[in-house]
Amino acid sequence: MEIGELEVDPAVWGQNFPLHYDRFLRTREEYGRTAYGGGVRYDKLAEKPFLKLAWAGHPFSVDYKEDRGHHYAQLDQYQTKRTTEFKQPGACLNCHTGEFVKLVAEIGWDTLNRTPYNEFRERLAAGGHLGVTCADCHDPKTMALRITRPALENALKAQGKDWRQASRQEMRSLVCAQCHVEYYFLGEGKTLTFPWSRGTSVEAIEAHYDAYGFKEWTHAITQAPMIKMQHPEYELYTTSVHHQAGVACADCHMPYIRVGGMKISDHWIRSPLTQVAQSCQTCHRVPEAELLNRVKTIQDRTKELATTTEKALEDAILAIQKAMEAGVPDEALEEARKLHRAAQLRWDFVDAENSMGFHSPQEAARILLHATDLARQAQLAAERALAKR
Repeated sequence: MEIGELEVDPAVWGQNFPLHYDRFLRTREEYGRTAYGGGVRYDKLAEKPFLKLAWAGHPFSVDYKEDRGHHYAQLDQYQTKRTTEFKQPGACLNCHTGEFVKLVAEIGWDTLNRTPYNEFRERLAAGGHLGVTCADCHDPKTMALRITRPALENALKAQGKDWRQASRQEMRSLVCAQCHVEYYFLGEGKTLTFPWSRGTSVEAIEAHYDAYGFKEWTHAITQAPMIKMQHPEYELYTTSVHHQAGVACADCHMPYIRVGGMKISDHWIRSPLTQVAQSCQTCHRVPEAELLNRVKTIQDRTKELATTTEKALEDAILAIQKAMEAGVPDEALEEARKLHRAAQLRWDFVDAENSMGFHSPQEAARILLHATDLARQAQLAAERALAKR
């Protein structure tokens, strides 16, 4: 049957592609936890109290839970206290509703971004809370992969790139980069923007924000101007050996499977750890147990480094707090606050990225090493300012 240009109901698409649709429906299943993530909605703040200290004064310090599958992309955002207890813009809907292409056609992208999120609540509930849908990534006429999010198109255009010139294999990562990236809301219009004007490394992103003098919030304890990083999976992955070898996001998270006599891309998008044979062993001809151990080793070591960074950040925050309580003037703490911002931005880049370093182990380790160093510098700067008082 013909699929309309603004058709967002996956069930309609599924009439033409029943095997893909059947796998897509499984994104409703909470398939369990992995060592550092998974498909179950658990409370991350309860498991790691440090997060409340790091994000003091930010909505993430109030509610931060593990995301479930793509089916829940809208519902999980709809229910979080970050939208029920704080004012958020409609820009959140760029990634958190399956109705996106229809909404943009109706009211325009600029209006969608700047309209308060809560003004959409009635419509979102009435629409059945569509999560990620076929229309987000596929052209309804040709089924070719496409980019539907203006923020990514704008970011690529600023780099002199056009997704229409990308290969199909490149598109199998770019469609994921529509949402699995660092972003912010620019200006009064709350325009969803990717901070890629100088590149996609953590240093380039920091330079972008510093050039704007941008801050997302003021830290409630240190009064430092802070940036909250948001799941930069694509940015970190592009520094990896896998990416350099031409491996796409879909190769691991949507591997090819056999259904009867058909070969399809698995639309039950989830952790590769749940299907190592399909995701890893097609290239790595070693036992599954060995592959799982490799992943565990990388993630455990990244976690160890992150924990070291978190201790350094905690000491820096408390040192600045102590100096403030002793009456050290703001100008004397400017260096310490600048270093706190730089250190936490780097730690958060790795912490918010959902692979615990696996997407690019060496780069994750490098970033955490620098974050730890900067956090200790922040601590020392605060202690020196206190000593000079």
